[in-house]
Amino acid sequence: MSLFLTTVSVEDAVRTAQSLAGPLPPEEIPLSSVSGRILAADIRADIDIPGFNRSSVDGYAVRSRDTAGASESLPALLRLTGRVAMGEAGYRNLLPDNCFYVPTGGAVPEGADAMVMVEYTESIGEDILVKKPAAHGDNIVLQGEDFKAGSVILLAGTLLSPREIAALAATGKTTVPVVTRPRVGVISTGNELIPVGDVPRGNQVRDINSWMCGAFLKEKGCIPEYYGITGDDRAHLRGVLHKALSFCDAVLISGGSSKDDRDMTADLIRESGEVLVHGIALAPGKPTIIGRANGIPVIGLPGHPASAFVVLLVIARPLLYRMTGQNDQELLTRSLVLGENIPSTRGREDYVRVCIREGKVYPEFGKSGLVNTLIRSDGLVKVPSGMEGLEEGDIVEVILW
Repeated sequence: MSLFLTTVSVEDAVRTAQSLAGPLPPEEIPLSSVSGRILAADIRADIDIPGFNRSSVDGYAVRSRDTAGASESLPALLRLTGRVAMGEAGYRNLLPDNCFYVPTGGAVPEGADAMVMVEYTESIGEDILVKKPAAHGDNIVLQGEDFKAGSVILLAGTLLSPREIAALAATGKTTVPVVTRPRVGVISTGNELIPVGDVPRGNQVRDINSWMCGAFLKEKGCIPEYYGITGDDRAHLRGVLHKALSFCDAVLISGGSSKDDRDMTADLIRESGEVLVHGIALAPGKPTIIGRANGIPVIGLPGHPASAFVVLLVIARPLLYRMTGQNDQELLTRSLVLGENIPSTRGREDYVRVCIREGKVYPEFGKSGLVNTLIRSDGLVKVPSGMEGLEEGDIVEVILW
């Protein structure tokens, strides 16, 4: 049994976790269902978009040379020779000293090289007074300016938000190849744990980690599979673990990773696989386990919720992104002045919960078993392993929740 005689760096732990899995096979799903999914293949434009020269304003299509020198006091006089309706081809040729009315999104007639906004014009019967000169290309979106036929518009690994879905619709994609969502088993261990709906008695505590892990997994594009509480029963945990391994693409086990006699998780992983990491130079989260069983990645999380959350963020997140095929998203950070010293131990990477007050950041010191520090804090500050702490007045990067 590992007694944490050695620990690995956070960097090595992340690299090990990422090595355990790659993206799952793709599946083709309807455009209506792709929000929040990860693109499994590059998407190319099937046609020029737009397929015609398009006006970006309500106004008049002109030849720019016919408006040279136009001003409020000496406007250019053009003859209105027609109107382009939406959806109508702008094939009609524009003659000198003439103009066409074109609504926003309408096709610009041949011969026109600029659009004049209606605000800079005045109508007198069939004559249009243009009070501002137009430059070549003004207010015109050229054919193919958005996307050229055959060009890559979205890369594999892209998280599909409403913006990307707009581009998919523009290219006529009624179905989209996305990475299959990983199913991740969630198991909680500990005789003291009870379901969240029960009232604790004696030294009992509610099972927090199952639901925290499940919410984290959903946020990262995975499907959580809840296997409940096993207690400190080796045979029971073995059975639940093998059930999860037979159905899931990865498994998270909270609790059972400490260095005392209750350390079952590492032993059970070894029975059908290998433990690659048992102990990380990380605080909180030192007793984390990284391994594989039956070829499936398994991460043993600390039982304390705040510690477990840090491990999810720092270690599990890169693995999950590798499995979903998602380009690793940079954590949202904010640079702020530290308002109070943060002590640390050289040789380990510390993640300290912090609060932001009046433009400065302050540590929210608390024990790893406390949930209140998670909800009171605004994020985390990382103290690199090579430092013995951070000092008041330092500029720090806050990893925002």
